[in-house]
Amino acid sequence: MVPVPAAEPLQALIFDVDGTLADTERDGHRIAFNEAFRQAGLDWHWDIPLYGALLAVTGGKERIRYFLQQFHPQLLDDADLDSRIAALHQSKTRCYLDLVASGGLPMRPGVARLIAEARDAGLRLAIATTTTPENVVVLLESSLAKGSTAWFEVIGAGDIVPAKKPAPDIYTWVLEQLGLPASACLAFEDSDNGLRAALGAGLITLVTTNDYTLDHVFDGATAVLPDLGSSDSPQCVTLAGLRQWHAAAQAGSVP
Repeated sequence: MVPVPAAEPLQALIFDVDGTLADTERDGHRIAFNEAFRQAGLDWHWDIPLYGALLAVTGGKERIRYFLQQFHPQLLDDADLDSRIAALHQSKTRCYLDLVASGGLPMRPGVARLIAEARDAGLRLAIATTTTPENVVVLLESSLAKGSTAWFEVIGAGDIVPAKKPAPDIYTWVLEQLGLPASACLAFEDSDNGLRAALGAGLITLVTTNDYTLDHVFDGATAVLPDLGSSDSPQCVTLAGLRQWHAAAQAGSVP
């Protein structure tokens, strides 16, 4: 009989940011893109349904280019297109930072509680996202807690790797920085692109859906939930529950 290898204990939690830590897309990034367009004298406007469709493309600069391909292809021949897109995205980032810092976007239900529980238990924390590092910092400091950026041992963000999600590169980079195998970690995502990236890096992954990702296909996820739940909710996701899911997933017993 071939011995069954022991399950790797859970050592780290790796979080996506937009849509996972907070509902930043509809009421954060979308608003900031539109303000950047207005400031640039452009008549573009990304309404809620259009932005939902554009979210199929990860990365802000990549999203602008995709929008041009679909709606303004005549602009693709501009010799300065790359620099114009970069400048527009920088403006959008400033608008987003101002928006979040002015009032913050609340963490999704259960996020702050679970992070606190993980820290108390000595688990390591990391972030793997396509958004810019500045966006990560202002969200954490404004919406989670002052000084919370330091809670995350590794923050993989923005253009630190050339290939954005659904490529697994950002997760692979985070794992390398942590010095941990994928089997010792659990990833949190909200979209099919994010899930594909995490699974591509070999990570066991829990998905919390949002308004933009309800119809996504999440084949391969260990669990798909509306959120992590409040402490008094029947669906409250606890660290003990995560450990059980993690071990069961390694044993192949999670449906």
